[in-house]
Amino acid sequence: MRDPTASLSIPNLPEELTGLQEIALNLWWTWHPRAQELFASINPYLWKECIHNPIKMLRMLSKEEFAKLLNNSDFMHEYNYVYTLFRHYIEDAECTHSPTIAYFCAEYGLHRSLPIYSGGLGFLAGDILKEASDMHLSMVGIGFMYPGGYVHQVITSDGLQKGENETIKKDEAPIERVIDKDGNHLILQVPLIDPPVFVSVWRVNVGRIKLYLLDTDIEQNDPWDRMISYRLYTSDMHQRLRQQIVLGIGGSALLEHLGIDYALLHLNEGHPAFALFERLRHFMQHGKLSYEDALQKVQETSIFTTHTPLLAATDVYGFDMVGHYFTDFAKNLGIDMHRLLSLGVDPQNPAAGFNMTALAMRMCNYKNAVSQKHQKTATQMWRPILQETHSRIEAITNGVHLGTWIDGTLQKELDKTLGGDWEIYEDDEKMWYKCETIDARLLWQLHQKNKYDLFNFILEKLRHKWTSGHADPAVMLAEGALLDPEVLTIGFARRMTEYKRPDLILHDLVRLEKILTNPYYPVQIIFAGKAHPADLPGQRIIQHIFGVAKNPRFQGRIAFVEDYGEELAKYMVRGCDVWLNNPKIPLEACGTSGMKASVNGVLHCSTMDGWWPEGYNGKNGWRFGGDVSDDAKDAAELYDLLEQQIIPLYYTRDEDGIPHGWVEMMRQAIKSVAPKFSARRMMKEYKEKFYDHIKE
Repeated sequence: MRDPTASLSIPNLPEELTGLQEIALNLWWTWHPRAQELFASINPYLWKECIHNPIKMLRMLSKEEFAKLLNNSDFMHEYNYVYTLFRHYIEDAECTHSPTIAYFCAEYGLHRSLPIYSGGLGFLAGDILKEASDMHLSMVGIGFMYPGGYVHQVITSDGLQKGENETIKKDEAPIERVIDKDGNHLILQVPLIDPPVFVSVWRVNVGRIKLYLLDTDIEQNDPWDRMISYRLYTSDMHQRLRQQIVLGIGGSALLEHLGIDYALLHLNEGHPAFALFERLRHFMQHGKLSYEDALQKVQETSIFTTHTPLLAATDVYGFDMVGHYFTDFAKNLGIDMHRLLSLGVDPQNPAAGFNMTALAMRMCNYKNAVSQKHQKTATQMWRPILQETHSRIEAITNGVHLGTWIDGTLQKELDKTLGGDWEIYEDDEKMWYKCETIDARLLWQLHQKNKYDLFNFILEKLRHKWTSGHADPAVMLAEGALLDPEVLTIGFARRMTEYKRPDLILHDLVRLEKILTNPYYPVQIIFAGKAHPADLPGQRIIQHIFGVAKNPRFQGRIAFVEDYGEELAKYMVRGCDVWLNNPKIPLEACGTSGMKASVNGVLHCSTMDGWWPEGYNGKNGWRFGGDVSDDAKDAAELYDLLEQQIIPLYYTRDEDGIPHGWVEMMRQAIKSVAPKFSARRMMKEYKEKFYDHIKE
């Protein structure tokens, strides 16, 4: 079926510049520095004020401003060049002969103008779509429009996290309405739910990949049903179940309506696992298969990626809750209800309820953890089901989309050092050997620029807060007003939750004070991250960090920057000096922020969990802690590492002020992490281990 869409209208846009709208409506521009520079050149001040949102900026331009662009020959030459690059990229029909993959995930981190993500899971999903586009994979994404976005974090004067609404401004977001045959916004009824629930459908262009978003916040639904997709990860378990039915069942119904015949179903975590039930129905009703044959067909064509290292972190619902929605489903297919519900039973705790991860583990023959260490943890967690299904969990370690996360200026230097084709072979480790020849002065100056950009970004956030008229000066000091770009800077930015131990470095405040306030070799720490609204321990950790940051004894060397998101993440993974990671072992399935930091030359300092056991080589960062986490011992070892290795290395400079030992570690970090932990390597592994082995 044809997939028409209705694009937003940009007032005053002349016909000669309609390509700007095309580019702005395709997130291709977010990983192509030349396109970003084109938008920035239109109005640098407005580009900054719009927080790098080209749609918002273009909608603010007058006829006179567009006329000036048309009369600017340098701009028009660059515009035509970038637009040509874009069209060639989109129209390139290279075929990888891969089957069509339906990729389901509850969140996607693509750009801050589309806040439909909460953290690492979403950024990974976004990077997967981008890399699938670059690799010409035939993939379609399914997710939610969350009209209420995620938590817009505001920290009060006493350090409490307030979650304010962050409503998506649809006329400023890179989205398009999918249009039905009558020219109206496409609205579908979600099967199973009674009274009926309807979804409107939006499309996001991610290079060559289409991502479809479901939205229940429409007038056809009752008020309580409109809230199903309003915000990520509701804590109301009944509403959460309905959300996951809409995602899995409704998403599958959408693909069928659009005529998208997919051969593979790839589930990123257990949230969309009900898509497996819809797949089962499809094979039984359309393929005329028996239940047993249809189940086998689902298993042979489905992939499940698990990120959860704790049984307690899986979604579990009462059997009666699930049965309420699937009674007619089972009856229409002639399946015994107990048989259907048994697919979600965890053999280790069968009375607990219907487990979404158990469902996915049982109905997908192709399963993977997201690091080698996580594979061992997940295998132990789900051994009974693995034995029952005679299957195994593979290890496909996460990777990051290099075009998105590597600084644009560094990318240009890599063009010179590695050759212009390095992006084609970015997962080949031999391609990166020449990183050792990057000029030390140039690399250090580039890093210093990124560091100043980070601090200016923080100050700009504070300026906006101050001009609102509601800012507490003490709060602004705790949020980074006194940070110094010449000081060794440690970054800790991720979801604020207990197992990640965000405040481990604050364990011994007396010792930490001496480290931070050393008059000759000072250190500062930048914290950022959100706690889930229902995670009270995580919110208490934020309050603790904020209280320490406000304490004058630390001389403004600790800051908590509120409202961590994609934009701040990019500044931090490029502008900090050290990236700190210290989860309780083995609770970090993978983590990708340290990868993003390392590929920019920011040195990773971490306990040996997640991806770091595969990444650490003794020359590209630091490790601390033992095989079993102990807060007191781990903190003491971290302080020792700072005092004995990290701080001396950073402040040992030549006569030109360059820390050559530090820069050499930066080179080693880029060289070792970029190819091995790129999304290209990750997606090739998915293709070689899974996609290429599944018959259409």
